[in-house]
Amino acid sequence: MTAMQPDQMYGTQAAMEPDERLLASFRADPAAYWRAHAVMVLVGSVVAGAALVYGGNPDPWVGPVAVALAIGLRAAYLKSEAFAEEWLLTNRRLLGPGGRIAPLSSLKLARPFLGAVQLITQGGDKHLIKYQADPAATVAVIERAKGGRR
Repeated sequence: MTAMQPDQMYGTQAAMEPDERLLASFRADPAAYWRAHAVMVLVGSVVAGAALVYGGNPDPWVGPVAVALAIGLRAAYLKSEAFAEEWLLTNRRLLGPGGRIAPLSSLKLARPFLGAVQLITQGGDKHLIKYQADPAATVAVIERAKGGRR
């Protein structure tokens, strides 16, 4: 089976400018990716099973099995795209997949958010750096870069 090619509808990653220095890069962590999907399976299975029991279905086990299959297939299908995403932290900006750009000077908030890092700019733009092994450490690196910006 050939690897799925990332969808190009979002364009390409923004290029670094000549006066920028790369400080760090952030990619999806495989363990965090599978852990997030396992949590979705767990929560979805409980909800689906409870809904079928509440509705009087004689076979409530079908709900959790369907949830596990659906989310498992989703995880397998989207894995190559999730792992292809990379955020670059320079001394001036965060450059994300699909040409997303978040200048450090306009970064209002960077915080851990359910295994990801949520970025909010002064203008209200929101971005997610998804599936981080240690979201708090990622935030710390971004905050250090923001504080030491030149």
